[in-house]
Amino acid sequence: MHGLRRYMNMNAPSDVALEAATAPDVALDIEALFRARFDRVARVIARVVRDPARAEELAVEAFVRLWRTPSAHTPQAEAWLYRTAVRLGLDELRRQTRRDRYESLLAVIRRIPTPEQLHAAAEEQERVRGVLASLPARQAELLLLRSHDLSYGELAAALDIHLASLGTLLARAQKSFRKEYIRRYGHQ
Repeated sequence: MHGLRRYMNMNAPSDVALEAATAPDVALDIEALFRARFDRVARVIARVVRDPARAEELAVEAFVRLWRTPSAHTPQAEAWLYRTAVRLGLDELRRQTRRDRYESLLAVIRRIPTPEQLHAAAEEQERVRGVLASLPARQAELLLLRSHDLSYGELAAALDIHLASLGTLLARAQKSFRKEYIRRYGHQ
């Protein structure tokens, strides 16, 4: 395996040299096979994983496995190499799918509030309810309905208020709420 990376960017030898390297009576020349077939093996893997850089890493891994597996040093070494390359690509694809699934689950878990957050939210809701209860009924109704995303037209119709005065009444209600909240709980 020594020197495989050195040959990654070299031109591929002729098919004659490759045939000589894989002939049954000649020992497998892994370096010649690497020079001849690295780019093709990397392209095969890239079709599976859709990441050329990762495909090159996996192609090197396929050649390392060939080098470490003496039983694969046969005339069918090239076929063994492609089979191994495809399997490495599929394994990487499975890892990516699993990683994506776990990351999406982690995102869901992160959105689940902690007990402290739930307690703080409950306290805040009680504070808001207390302030709303202390406001005049018309202002409290206006703020509650607006918090439910009712449009100005819907608010005016629901509370029987003239549409032209709705903005002013809503601003006064918000100011009253803010003032009472700060009076009770301070700036937060």
